[in-house]
Amino acid sequence: MWGVLVQLVSIVVLWWCIAVAEAEYVKYKDPKQPLNVRISDLLSRMTLEEKIGQMVQIDRIVATTEIMKNYSIGSVLSGGGSAPLPEASAADWVNMVNMLQKGSLSSRLGIPLIYGIDAVHGHNNVYNATIFPHNVGLGATRDAELVRRIGDATALEVRATGIPYVFAPCIAVCRDPRWGRCYESYSEDHKIVEEMTDIILGLQGEAPNGSRKAVPYVGGKNKVAACAKHFVGDGGTTKGINENNTVIDLHNLLSIHMPAYADSIFKGVSTIMVSYSSWNGIKMHANQYLVTRFLKETLKFKVDWEGIDRITSPPHSNYSYSVQAGIQAGIDMVMVPFNYIEFIDDLTYMVKHKIIPMERIDDAVRRILLVKFTVGLFENPMSDLSLVNELGKQEHRDLAREAVRKSLVLLKNGKNANDPLLPLPKKASKILVAGTHADNLGYQCGGWTINWQGFNGNNYTRGTTILSAITSTVDPSTKVVYRENPDGDFVNSNSFAFAIVVVGEYPYAESAGDSMNLTMVDPGTDVISNVCKAVKCVVVIISGRPIVIEPYMTLIDALVAAWLPGTEGQGLTDVLFGDYGFSGKLSRTWFKSVDQLPMNVGDSHYDPLFPFGFGLTTETVMARSTSSGVEGRPNIFIIAALAFISLCLGTALD
Repeated sequence: MWGVLVQLVSIVVLWWCIAVAEAEYVKYKDPKQPLNVRISDLLSRMTLEEKIGQMVQIDRIVATTEIMKNYSIGSVLSGGGSAPLPEASAADWVNMVNMLQKGSLSSRLGIPLIYGIDAVHGHNNVYNATIFPHNVGLGATRDAELVRRIGDATALEVRATGIPYVFAPCIAVCRDPRWGRCYESYSEDHKIVEEMTDIILGLQGEAPNGSRKAVPYVGGKNKVAACAKHFVGDGGTTKGINENNTVIDLHNLLSIHMPAYADSIFKGVSTIMVSYSSWNGIKMHANQYLVTRFLKETLKFKVDWEGIDRITSPPHSNYSYSVQAGIQAGIDMVMVPFNYIEFIDDLTYMVKHKIIPMERIDDAVRRILLVKFTVGLFENPMSDLSLVNELGKQEHRDLAREAVRKSLVLLKNGKNANDPLLPLPKKASKILVAGTHADNLGYQCGGWTINWQGFNGNNYTRGTTILSAITSTVDPSTKVVYRENPDGDFVNSNSFAFAIVVVGEYPYAESAGDSMNLTMVDPGTDVISNVCKAVKCVVVIISGRPIVIEPYMTLIDALVAAWLPGTEGQGLTDVLFGDYGFSGKLSRTWFKSVDQLPMNVGDSHYDPLFPFGFGLTTETVMARSTSSGVEGRPNIFIIAALAFISLCLGTALD
């Protein structure tokens, strides 16, 4: 009797276990299931509130575990300068991201969040990260393989902080240097921009042979999802005014501004960010033709992310309309850093009242989930500390130093071709270093560094200023004298062998950088005048674009465009002092006067100070020494070799 009862109880327990197991099994959590099956299964389980929550991206400042759980928020971002604490370590970042992720995983369906950050020239928000040259400099390298390696390094440093998603690269084609974001553009030439989209393969990894093209791909825990931005034509606005109107016909829009997006999609970019600018008067966020019909249907792209509040002018003046226009145009995930409840309420109302169809919401969420599954967040939602030592490691700094060397463009070398000033000798009695940008790490990094608008000084991250690089490069016997703004009497009263003057622009980002005059900051021109009238000088320009320099050209012996080189100032001295030769070529036209703008290669009124593609070259000191041994004085080793050969021949003839 008892034996039969035990058997019955066992059978009941077995049935119960099977039932529980079947109840707990859900397809979207099973990595063995096809991707589309997992997405469809999860989507079928979601409420309207959960779907709309997934379409929301909020700022770290307002995010809490409770908000992530209760609103099913899809994404969190760090805006420019938004960090867990001052000088936060990689571990601090990981802990912060994981805390928020725990909130998301504790929600009803446990959908992980995707954390995003601007990493536009390295992991630029983070203390101690490697800061690479901005894109304007990388375009001057013409080296897509270098840019891909920068993508590799950036992905590792971003992942070191627990973040799987970056708002990069910017693939704008800047057609007017008055635009405050021109330094985020690789070139005025769309062909160079297209080549540089190889950074996506570095950031995300390259899909295995035989994989489908134009499908988002992220190659594991050492890679990140990338975001091509800003779709489309943001670099062609009238007078270069940020977020302004791009007046251009469809043919030129597609031939100049669109090709890099087609390339990015083909290379598997995960997301695309839509621009705040307009095309022929229509805000891009509300442009259903370009966002849905062209980008999604023609180019077969998967996910669009961006903000919508600036659809109206002034911004936020008719927010309900902005929500409706943006979502119907095809925006999938919306940046609403602080105002997320209003967005959720408005969108929920519109769906419930059939103003926006549920099909559009399902389409958006399906695309968002695709990225999350592709990144691997459902299998590995939590970050660990295994990569923390990747942040700012020497190998990455060496790569940044290489990028600086290759980005430098030599515009002038000597008052005449027969008397070049560069490369400079490392051994001299006394040299002068002058200018506002010679000893300022923030200035040489530019905007989007630690803070949105960059910083001033040497205390906000780790790196090597140009002055420090010069001091460590020259011979120990060379006396280096630094004066930020020396007067003429000081320069004349010293016997300097030569001077290095480093001047340029202050850091800026976005609209703060829009400029109608494009002049260097004071007292830059005075420094050039005071120094270069008295001693041979090389002027190094630190700027995010060409600036006015033509009036001072007769004073200058040598001129170098160094762009915004980042933290590794030694890259500049490597080339100035001849350890490496100059090789960079202008990726944008250098104008004579701002009255000529906009002016791009191929324009009928093209009359530049330095044309697109211009760049002088130099040999290394060693190469020049060897060359002079052949063409100038006889080289002692060659003499010895010839004597030895003659002796051997004489012996053989005897």
